[in-house]
Amino acid sequence: MVSLKNIIVTMKVTPKPEEIRFDPVTKTVDRSKATNEINPADKNALELALQLKEKYGGKVVILSMGPPFWDQFIKMGIAMGADDAVLISDRALGGSDAFVTSKVLAAAIRKIGDYSLVITGEESEDGSTGQVPPGIAEWLGIPAVTYVSQVIDVTEGSIIVKRTIKGGYEIVRVKMPAVISVELGVNTPRFPDFERLQWPRASLRRRYGVLRTSDLPRMRLALRVR
Repeated sequence: MVSLKNIIVTMKVTPKPEEIRFDPVTKTVDRSKATNEINPADKNALELALQLKEKYGGKVVILSMGPPFWDQFIKMGIAMGADDAVLISDRALGGSDAFVTSKVLAAAIRKIGDYSLVITGEESEDGSTGQVPPGIAEWLGIPAVTYVSQVIDVTEGSIIVKRTIKGGYEIVRVKMPAVISVELGVNTPRFPDFERLQWPRASLRRRYGVLRTSDLPRMRLALRVR
């Protein structure tokens, strides 16, 4: 029987698009007055990871890069069923673009290790570039499949997925480990288990770690690449 290892789900917290402002001086998004939420496509990615865990085993690990206040959203992901989480939080990463974000996430994935799949949302609500998932795969040297709408099967050493293309879809078999980005709305994310929500609050330090860039392997970044 096929058994998966770690299933790493990248999660971003995004401001509601209608509430964000652009700062012309710093050239960054001003989210200070916007309501924050888990990026909707990332919730679809987490739901898919949990479904795969239920069928093929493994451990679901949330990976996020952002300020410390994101921990409340990460706890919500744990309450939905994730087993563990890692938050990368470092002031040096403020305003990072897709290049830096993908490189930092890839370094964290190497540190977590022992993974079969990295599952992401297709894109974030605020940036909407769709560049981070294939960027992660490039840094890791593993295959990527974007715009996945369904996982058809997992076999020994590979995964078969359905992905959307212009005018239709295609079926792709890809070797694992691999990165797959999930289309927005492909499933219905489960409600959090509020009993599970209690133990991240009570034992936060045991359940997930907060990393800085200095904790990550082979990190030599131009942090402000534009």
